[in-house]
Amino acid sequence: MAKKKKSKGYGLNIDFNAYGLRPAGTYLDEISVLKEILERPEKKAADSKIDMSELQNTMDEAKQAADQLLKEMEEKEATLEKDAPKTHAENSADTPDLDKLLAELDSLVGLEKIKQNVRSLISLAKVRKLREEMGLAIPAMSLHLVFMGNPGTGKTTVARLISQLYFAIGVLSKGQLVEVDRSGLVAGFVGQTAIKTDQVIKKALGGVLFIDEAYSLVSDGENDFGHEAVETLLKAMEDHRDDLVVIVAGYEDLMEQFISSNPGLESRFNRYFLFEDYNGEQLYEIFESMCRKNEYRLTVEAQEFAKEYFNELFKNRDENFGNARDVRNVFENVVSVHADRVAALESASKHDLISVLREDVKKASEM
Repeated sequence: MAKKKKSKGYGLNIDFNAYGLRPAGTYLDEISVLKEILERPEKKAADSKIDMSELQNTMDEAKQAADQLLKEMEEKEATLEKDAPKTHAENSADTPDLDKLLAELDSLVGLEKIKQNVRSLISLAKVRKLREEMGLAIPAMSLHLVFMGNPGTGKTTVARLISQLYFAIGVLSKGQLVEVDRSGLVAGFVGQTAIKTDQVIKKALGGVLFIDEAYSLVSDGENDFGHEAVETLLKAMEDHRDDLVVIVAGYEDLMEQFISSNPGLESRFNRYFLFEDYNGEQLYEIFESMCRKNEYRLTVEAQEFAKEYFNELFKNRDENFGNARDVRNVFENVVSVHADRVAALESASKHDLISVLREDVKKASEM
């Protein structure tokens, strides 16, 4: 039985022998050498000793190997190794560092499945870009995404990272994130919505257009101006499919209704990321991180109270649960309570200025 060989640089164990192929990297290396020889000004293809039929066979086999690589990457989680081949954009000083962006992704609290999905998506998009730069055929692939989940689950943060990751590998030319909701796209008069939506799209070209609560665009019936915004958006996604990515976000059940409301949406959005609620431990981790970044230090008693509080907050959550938004509200209340307490001291030391007590967290949680 043939042993599995490791595909060069992509972090996947692909059994190319099963397909009568060598790893894709070996074909890319051969093509690069042959291309260099053919492009030398002092040599012509007819004068060189290159068998053109052999070159064609190599390119055909390389395409098969790359196609299989893409198939494998879609079927299993992919990881980008540090020694993986780099796109032209990755070698440019004008683009962000891919490894740093992936490290930032990994540093996010929770979201383990989302992190895996994003890494797999970026791996697939990167290989697709490498194929384009090698002059190979590019399989049809939608880069647009549907983010489903409750408020405060990190959807906007992940969207920003994806915009930068796409930019880092050359899929997008700028990598900016333009965030809007219904009010940013829909006008109050006939004929104005298309103009307003088009202006937002122009700002987003080269980056990601993130539409929060996207379901609200079609929630008010057939005659609502939101449908005009959707049609304008669909046209732009087709006209600028090589340099515009759209991410729509909102509650899970409402987003499913939104996508199914228009055949054009169903055809362009086929990748769904589900953002689950943070549990009590993760809520505390987010809170502690906010304190640390702002140079506040929780006493042991404050830590214990905060952990119990966030566990209860998670257990008793309802439809209005805000996840990280609720954590931020608590943190801001803690800062306010702490300031009132420290301001009343006759002489505040540095220790007083940074120390958060149990009573500070308790009072903040009751506000």
